[in-house]
Amino acid sequence: MRLTALLSMAAKVAFPKDYRYGTNRPWTVAAKRLNPPGKRRRKVFVEPIAQEDWVVLRGDTVEILEGKDKGKQGKVTQVFRHRNWVIVEGMNTHYRYIGKTGEYRGTYIPSEAPILLRDVSLVDPTDRKPTQVEWRFTEEGERVRVSLRTSRIVPKPVVERRDGIIPQQWKDGPKDTSPEDTLEKSYVPSLKTLEEEVMEKLGIQEDRRPQRSYWY
Repeated sequence: MRLTALLSMAAKVAFPKDYRYGTNRPWTVAAKRLNPPGKRRRKVFVEPIAQEDWVVLRGDTVEILEGKDKGKQGKVTQVFRHRNWVIVEGMNTHYRYIGKTGEYRGTYIPSEAPILLRDVSLVDPTDRKPTQVEWRFTEEGERVRVSLRTSRIVPKPVVERRDGIIPQQWKDGPKDTSPEDTLEKSYVPSLKTLEEEVMEKLGIQEDRRPQRSYWY
């Protein structure tokens, strides 16, 4: 088993059976406020969708099928697989006040509420119309999403990282380390101490050896 798999298993947090997932990370204060210890929540039934059957990814363009924004298209900004939720940029928006005090009414901000996965549909990039998709394999063995209406491949979205870098479009600069230099074996381990390696590098001959000492 790989070390990364072991670390992921060790870092996986176990939640109670009646834990209710929301839009906040489970370790945040907001999530702990919604799931206080000892409080039993009503079970929320979620349609089971296998990990390999999930077709909507962050960065996809989807069309709303139900609700007040029916017929509008937007970009998926967040995905919550525990509740079959997606958040679409600028869609299903509610307004609320934050920072309200006795003398200050607060700041009026928009807040995007989650939408069920069954209420959105992927947009085919060839004609910008909603379509049903399924996973298929190309001749090279690559797993892709294919539109059932046009039989065209729906490419996976290109998403920026938090630092603004797009891995698929990254080009190495003059100060970047190339993959060949990274994989090059440049150090040969030995049983010599650091002092002995430095002396050997500088051509210093020393035949004396320190006398053994014992702590007891």
